[in-house]
Amino acid sequence: MWRSVASNALTLFIVVLVAAAGLLAWGRQEYTGPGPLAEAVCLRVERGDSLSVVSRRLEEQGAVSDARIFRIGADYSDQAAGLKFGSYLLPPRASMGDILDILTAGGQSTCGREVNYRIGVVAAEIILREFDAAAGRYVEVAKFVPGEGEAPEAYAEAAEEGDLRWRVTLAEGVTSWQVVESLRRAEFLQGEIKEVPPEGSLAPDSYEVARGDDRAALLAQMQDRQARIIAELWAARSADVPYATPEEAMVMASIVEKETGIASERPQVASVFVNRLAQGMRLQTDPTVIYGLTEGKGVLGRGLRQSELRRRTDYNTYVIDGLPPTPIANPGRLSIEAALNPAETDYLYFVADGSGGHAFATTLAEHNRNVAAWRKIEAERGMPPPVGIQGE
Repeated sequence: MWRSVASNALTLFIVVLVAAAGLLAWGRQEYTGPGPLAEAVCLRVERGDSLSVVSRRLEEQGAVSDARIFRIGADYSDQAAGLKFGSYLLPPRASMGDILDILTAGGQSTCGREVNYRIGVVAAEIILREFDAAAGRYVEVAKFVPGEGEAPEAYAEAAEEGDLRWRVTLAEGVTSWQVVESLRRAEFLQGEIKEVPPEGSLAPDSYEVARGDDRAALLAQMQDRQARIIAELWAARSADVPYATPEEAMVMASIVEKETGIASERPQVASVFVNRLAQGMRLQTDPTVIYGLTEGKGVLGRGLRQSELRRRTDYNTYVIDGLPPTPIANPGRLSIEAALNPAETDYLYFVADGSGGHAFATTLAEHNRNVAAWRKIEAERGMPPPVGIQGE
């Protein structure tokens, strides 16, 4: 009898072991094998969400076949406590292991809805975008300028729901005053800004923020990023650039920034001004004159007058020698690189060529021919003739 009991117990034990092994193999296959998603979906992980909450959301969205297996796998791989807040694009057929890696890697959100507050040279505007998972790209939902009428209904609804990422983007060439005034109008931020940061000290870039973030803290982040950029690039500067300090280099970088929006031209533009400094020539660049008139508080909105080109200010490079005392905008990384590593050319002049770029010249005679060609293009386009062209 006892032999029979022992035999039956052993048989049962073996059956249990086989069943457990089968269950384990099945669970491993469910965890590592292709998932059930037929199309990409966007998963939102809220701040403070637990693994249990996220696993149920994954099961509801059809991203995993079994929330329990997902949790067990997360525990087994020691990733259960590593969930990162954000919105994440989960690709078709992603395994549970792949999904867990995506949700714990962190970094910038890859889908969902976002508000980008873009501070540009002419105006600041709010852009609401939503990620189209099927198309694999962001689609613009609404765009408006704060303070000019009511916000679009789509933006108002999205802001109330709170399921948004917030971003502040500084365009290259904006002034510090423009940045401060725009941030003061950003209703999704809070806190007082006591003073305008020094011109040139803010890094044009995109900054991910949260609703209710402090304005002054964001400005400090912009300053810290710009300081790190200039420190890095100053250390790698060309040996013969004519700047005694990084601050002087930033003045030149801001001029280059305002003179051209074409990245490939910036080293050439920088070479013109470096060559002029080397020969004791005045820089004669309109953006500095404009800054002397506006003090960086908005755009001039019209052409320069002859009287303004002759008027002495600390920034009128048609009148003063050398560089102006401060930057005239916040330059981006490429303009700083160009100022610190200008192209090796003999150019002393440049003027617009009608294509969006510039025609460069070594001699005044050559430059005057380029100017004549540009003025012909202006006349054909019905544009008013300029009163000051760099180099004349």
